[in-house]
Amino acid sequence: MNTNTIPAFGLGTFRLKGQTAIDSVRNGLDVGYRLIDTAQIYENEAAVGQAIAESGVAREDLFITTKIWTDNLAQGKLVASLKDSLVKLRTDQVDLTLIHWPSPGGAVPVAEFMGALAEAKAQGLTRLIGVSNFNIALLQQAIAAVGASAIATNQVELSPYLQNRRLAAFAESQGIAVTSYMTLAYGKVLADPVIGAIAAAHGATPAQVALAWALQLGYAVIPSSTQRANLQSNLKAQQLRLTDAEMAQIAALDRGERLANPEGLAPAWD
Repeated sequence: MNTNTIPAFGLGTFRLKGQTAIDSVRNGLDVGYRLIDTAQIYENEAAVGQAIAESGVAREDLFITTKIWTDNLAQGKLVASLKDSLVKLRTDQVDLTLIHWPSPGGAVPVAEFMGALAEAKAQGLTRLIGVSNFNIALLQQAIAAVGASAIATNQVELSPYLQNRRLAAFAESQGIAVTSYMTLAYGKVLADPVIGAIAAAHGATPAQVALAWALQLGYAVIPSSTQRANLQSNLKAQQLRLTDAEMAQIAALDRGERLANPEGLAPAWD
């Protein structure tokens, strides 16, 4: 069984740049977030690092995740690129490093980049390693390369409209945690009448309901917001418990609607 534990609730920074990223992370840390999720391709690692440095929150109280971009997957590039990320983030070590997307067209073999990622861990550059946007076949290759127990999570798009059950069940069978990104489907689920009715019944927000649903299924979530009030409100999803009937209602909303499917990057999804 996998002994890697990652916090269940974090702050995503996708699409946030410059001062917007600094403000979001600063506000997030201020209201209680302790996991910050960034990536090389977001071009905001330096902003995240600045916000953390200025927050006054001790490094040992934080969980910082970054992701290796596909240009840096080769054996000779991965470790050096992570060292660059650490400089930007102003830390000697991140808590979790993920392969952001599989290598386009399999240009860099899974065994090669997973081996390089394991080497980064051995060097103390990252405490945990994992993957993102991997389908079952790729996850099987990653497991063959480094062992399931070495893989802390598979971070994938997962929302009430895209429930990814086969992939989630496979990850769970291997003891690999699932991290859900875009859990609110770019805000689409916030207008869903089913989720709205559940929210009304609990005196909660639709965002809290969608996040609570994912948490209750055992997934980690990393919602982002530029609004301090929303950052604070989203955190309360951790206290919300949905009934079995409500969970079943949300389960019925699955329509396989995928929003993150970049051509040339995305694998053949399960």
